[in-house]
Amino acid sequence: MNLEKVKENVESWIGGVTEGWRHLLQSGSTALTRFKPGDATNLPETARVDDDTWMSNLGWSVLGGEMFEDDDRLVVRIETPGMDKEDIGIEIEADRLVVHGEKRFENEETQGRWRVMQCAYGSFRRVVPLPVPVRIGDAKASYRNGVLRVELPKLNPGKSKSVKIRVD
Repeated sequence: MNLEKVKENVESWIGGVTEGWRHLLQSGSTALTRFKPGDATNLPETARVDDDTWMSNLGWSVLGGEMFEDDDRLVVRIETPGMDKEDIGIEIEADRLVVHGEKRFENEETQGRWRVMQCAYGSFRRVVPLPVPVRIGDAKASYRNGVLRVELPKLNPGKSKSVKIRVD
C-alpha cells in the first residue's frame, strides 16, 4: 500500500465522520440542548479552574421529550429535572414551541474527611417544531415532578388525514 492510498483512506474516513456528525446534529437538533453559562450562575473564569479539561461553555445535554397528537390538540412533554417552574419560559414562534430557562443546581455533602460538591449551571433553549397550526391563546402549561407539559389546542381540530400507499 503506498502513501497516496493511505492518504485517500484517511481523507475518506474523516469525510465519513464529518458527514455522520452533521447528520446526527440535524436529526437530533431538537433533542440536543446546549447549556450556556448565564448571568446568575456565578461560574468561575476558566483561567481560575485548575482542571485543564473543564470547559464551562461547552455543556451539551439531552432534555428528554415527546410530543403526541389527538384529534383536538398537541401535547409536548419535556423533562427538566431539578428546576423550579419560575425558571422556565415558554413561547410560540410561528410554527415552533420554544422552551428556555436557567438551571442552577448545587449539592454539597461532607462525610468524614471527604467533601463532595455537585453542581450544574447554565441556560438552555429547546425548540420543538409544531406539525399543525395551534390556537396560541388557548395553550396551557403545567410542571410536575420535573416534567413540563404543554397542551396546544389545534387551530383546525379533526382527524389527521391518512393516505394508504400501495407497495409494488
